[in-house]
Amino acid sequence: MKIAVVTDDLVTISRHFGRARNYLVLTVESGQVVRQEARPKAGHDQFRLHEHDDHDHDHDHEHGHGMGKHSQEKHNLMMANLADCQVLIAGGMGQGAWNSLVQLGIKPVMTNEKQIAVAVREYLDGELVEQPKLVH
Repeated sequence: MKIAVVTDDLVTISRHFGRARNYLVLTVESGQVVRQEARPKAGHDQFRLHEHDDHDHDHDHEHGHGMGKHSQEKHNLMMANLADCQVLIAGGMGQGAWNSLVQLGIKPVMTNEKQIAVAVREYLDGELVEQPKLVH
């Protein structure tokens, strides 16, 4: 199994999926982390540089934050490096990103835990407290 965690510093969990710069991907075998690797992640800052439509923002008026077609395209780019992962741990994300992960077969897990090592160990032990309220 592979667990991805959104992070800026490879030690702590980013509070917002869209703004994080990296994924730390941990390979788990027999309940133990046997490998970890940093992977780059596209984020909101990169997309802002390329937007050209004055009304191009992160929602459509019918569905809310992160749910429009343009947002789906961004989510696909953000998740390109997750194809081999089964779980993603984050400190928060928009509903559109959550939905995109689920569609890809990746389980999104929201947590208040800040330390990657602690969150992953608690997840593997079935003790990580999930915080669905962190999806906005």
